[in-house]
Parts: sequence; structure tokens; C-alpha cells
Amino acid sequence: MEKQHQSELVIFTDLDGTLLDRVTYSYNKAITSVKHLLQKEIPVIFCSSKTRAEQEVYRRELGFFHPFIVENGGAIFIPEGYFQFKFDYNRIQDGYQMIELGIAYSEIRRILEQIRSDVKVDFRGFGDMSDREVAADTGLDLEAARRAKEREYAETLKLEGTPDEVSRTLGAIKEAGLNYVFGGRYYSIMGPNDKGRATKILINLFQRKLGHLKTVGIGDSPNDLPMLLAVDIPVLVQGPEGGWEEADIPHLRRVEGIGPEAWARAVEEIILVHDI
Repeated sequence: MEKQHQSELVIFTDLDGTLLDRVTYSYNKAITSVKHLLQKEIPVIFCSSKTRAEQEVYRRELGFFHPFIVENGGAIFIPEGYFQFKFDYNRIQDGYQMIELGIAYSEIRRILEQIRSDVKVDFRGFGDMSDREVAADTGLDLEAARRAKEREYAETLKLEGTPDEVSRTLGAIKEAGLNYVFGGRYYSIMGPNDKGRATKILINLFQRKLGHLKTVGIGDSPNDLPMLLAVDIPVLVQGPEGGWEEADIPHLRRVEGIGPEAWARAVEEIILVHDI
């Protein structure tokens, strides 16, 4: 493959099933590539269904102190001073300039309670579960389960039952003005936001900061497709069953393998091709 010389790269990445192993949540198989990105000062932007509390742990552990996108595009958290120019944001909290695109978690919960009553289907969200129940269901340890429950813009829904019950519930969610996306294990119930909208906003800010960009997106699930549509170089790793998510995305690169091993392969190929 011919090498290309580009001004700047910015990488947007999903976490579960991509940078993180979907079962163990480990990133160990990607750590060498993570170090390469740190050495080359390539910004890595988490774009995940995970909460702010969850993502902050991985940011500290991996050393990626860049903006990040939470809860399927519910909000963008930008460290204060990261962009040295004026831009629109909603508020400042805990050292972040926040761009909020979703609706409040409490409102989503209120709507779901009404839907539960209307459709007579007993679905469960993380807000209905204790820390221990979330830990048992996800495989997270107790502290990580607590962070997963610190939701601000989306509810994580475990939707079981007959096909008719699932269909009626999802239909009622759409009729109520909410959106949903399947992330490989759970449904994420949210407002008008998605990963693509948040990614586009950050791309515009990075263009102002860095000038000419090449943007990369790496994902594995249906909720990643809007992000992949927004970037220059979309990359899809295989899902847990070994196949790729169906996607009609121009110039999509399909990488063999799952989780952090495939993520590392994708990153190393991109670094090689762009001669960074």
C-alpha cells in the first residue's frame, strides 16, 4: 500500500468491542499501539456509549487527555483550554466545556416508565438495577458497575421477551420521540443525538485548531455507523461472532479480528500508510 503524507490525524474510537475486549474490558492487546499514538501525539477521541465516569478511568490509564464523546453522542466533554479559541458550548463543569446534544437522563427515565405501563412489557434499564445486578449482568466489577450507572444522557436497556414484545417496546420508544440503537449487548435509549453528530462537531473544532486533517473512525457495532460516516477513514473491526456489521459506507475498511487486537492492527496500518 502506497504511503501518504498527511498534515494531521485525529482518531475517533469506540470502546467496548473495539479498543476494549467486549468480555474482559481489557485493552492489553492494544497497549503497544496506544504507546505509538502517544509518542506521535495523535489525538485519540473516545466516542462511546459509556458514561463520563467510565471514560475518565480509561483516559487516565491510557494517557489520552483529549475531548471525548459520551453516551452515544449525548454530550462532548472538552478539557478547559484545549481549544484556544472561542466556540459555542452549553456550560462548564468539573473542568470541562460541555456541548450537550442529548436530553436529560431523568426525562428519558420518566418516558420509559410511561412506556412500560402502556405496553405491559417488563424491560429493565440500568436505573432499575442495583450496582451488584449491573455487575453480574455485564461482568464489570462493582466499582465499574457503579460508574456505568452514572448516566446523564441515555438509558441502557436490557430488552428481552418475545419478538412481538420487543417490537412493541421499540415502536413505543420511537413514538415517544426517543431514539434507540443496539450496541451489541444492550439497547441505548436516548434523545436526538448520535455519535455522528458529535463527531462532526469535534472535527470542525479540530480543523480550526490543526488546519488540514485526516480523520479516522474505528468501531464494530450499529451505534458506530454514524461516527464512521462522519470521518475520512472509516474502519470496522469484526463483531463477537466473527463477522462485520452490515454497512454501506464509502471507503470503509474492514479489519479482520475482534476487539483490541483488531484495533491495534488498524492503527498500525494507518500509521504506516500515512508515514507518521
